[in-house]
Amino acid sequence: MSLPSNTWSVLRKKMTKVSVLFSVVVVLALLFVNGVLGRDRWHGFAKDGQVGIYELKKGNISLRLTNWGATIMSLLLPDKNGKLDDVVLGFDSVNDYKNDSAYFGSVVGRVANRIANAQFTLNGTSYKLIPNEGNNMLHGGPKGFSDVVWKVTRYQKGGHTPQIVFSYFSHNGEEGFPGDLQVSVTYTILSDNHLSISMKAKALNKATPVNLAQHTYWNLGGRNSGDILSEEVQIFASQITPCDSHLIPTGKIIPVKGTPYDFLEPHTIGSRINELPNGYDINYVLNNAQGTKLHRAAIVRDKKSGRVMELVTNQPGVQFYTSNMIKEIKGKGGFVYKKHAALCLETQKYPDSVHHPNFPSEILYPGKSYEHVMLFKFTIEL
Repeated sequence: MSLPSNTWSVLRKKMTKVSVLFSVVVVLALLFVNGVLGRDRWHGFAKDGQVGIYELKKGNISLRLTNWGATIMSLLLPDKNGKLDDVVLGFDSVNDYKNDSAYFGSVVGRVANRIANAQFTLNGTSYKLIPNEGNNMLHGGPKGFSDVVWKVTRYQKGGHTPQIVFSYFSHNGEEGFPGDLQVSVTYTILSDNHLSISMKAKALNKATPVNLAQHTYWNLGGRNSGDILSEEVQIFASQITPCDSHLIPTGKIIPVKGTPYDFLEPHTIGSRINELPNGYDINYVLNNAQGTKLHRAAIVRDKKSGRVMELVTNQPGVQFYTSNMIKEIKGKGGFVYKKHAALCLETQKYPDSVHHPNFPSEILYPGKSYEHVMLFKFTIEL
């Protein structure tokens, strides 16, 4: 049976349109698979104001990050049997980080830790900050650096030196702090399973306090392995800065010898934690912290997995925190994080330094640069 010529003409036009549409769909799919489309959001440079997820990979180490809070989302490491596992707590979705009050994996600032009464005086001028923990300020205020979108200025996923650089411009008056501040954070995977974190800042027009910290929650047994009470810790610090009931330093510096805070020799976290009201949440005064030289801060061992983490820094203090305030938080894969699910080692200037002239100064003046280095060395012990 033959069709009229005008019917053939209509069919040919429809078939041509379908063919063109199919070709476009195929091309778009190929572009997306190869990362040409969608890379602004997920695999390449995020446009200003957009949030993306990025991966750095070298050998057996794989690091996922987001420019929301310059945050570490996951870190895959092998155990003594070669099994890979994620050793940091967090969430599967970036949106969950936007509602996070535990600072999972983020960079905190402009001033990490606490500022008493959310105020300070600098060069004769009093500054009133925005409190977010009672009358005090914690980790830069209700919208600190952990709750902003950072710009991606460099990104190399693999190769010899996988690296990503996040930058952020903090304007004068942000959360009450004086002066414009340009900030950057660089994550680099080095050889031999080393992770380098470099946090830099430059005061542009006014003196301001600056004390950045990286707030990753570590569990070397794996993110869903339970608590960290059996992990062995050594902290290279003979003194601490004791706090009051609101975790504000008293201004004293006291020895750890003979107290549950003594980790000069390695021992498990759980061996003396019950001697404290709630767990560890204290700033240690690191030994051999001179100028900008690198020095050991801590070593953590998980004997079951064989994973070992050594932390080296150029900062004078480290906050040792055992997730005392984590309560029933639904994390990656639906696993529920509980008290003592991880530990934090936040290298830093001492907390509330703006009120204690005997503490190392955290004031950054225009023309001067701030640089905070953390080097994590991951190894295996059989």
